[in-house]
Amino acid sequence: MKHSGRKLSAVLPIATAAGVLLAGCGTGPKPVSASAAGESAFKAVLPTLEMNCVHCHGEQRLPTMPALTDTRALGDLIGPGKLIVPGRPEESRFFKVVTLTDNEAGAMPPTGHAITARHVEALQKWIAAGAPVPAQVLPLKPRGEAPRSR
Repeated sequence: MKHSGRKLSAVLPIATAAGVLLAGCGTGPKPVSASAAGESAFKAVLPTLEMNCVHCHGEQRLPTMPALTDTRALGDLIGPGKLIVPGRPEESRFFKVVTLTDNEAGAMPPTGHAITARHVEALQKWIAAGAPVPAQVLPLKPRGEAPRSR
């Protein structure tokens, strides 16, 4: 077999760089530790999740409901074709359902009251920022009064 005459030492740095670039192209959730912006986005959305979502989607949820028990479970909902599409709130079912009116089927939370505009904005900004989650698994705990059922 004839080779091109290039030295392996000249090709190796290019192959290594290509491997590093491709490794960074994963579709999973971005760990918060990767950037200060990601950490800030997650800290801003955490109260929204714990006040509006975790009461029903936490430890006491029905088996058919998406889990929001910890940041690992949240990360499982993030990715192309999943409930949370990083960088694309308008394509994320997770975001769409909180923007529906109480009269529309599928509105969340399904309790006869919408979440505040401030919480909707926090979700939108977090998803637009890539929906980063902490690399460390953290529990998600309900905050405030449990939502009332219809």
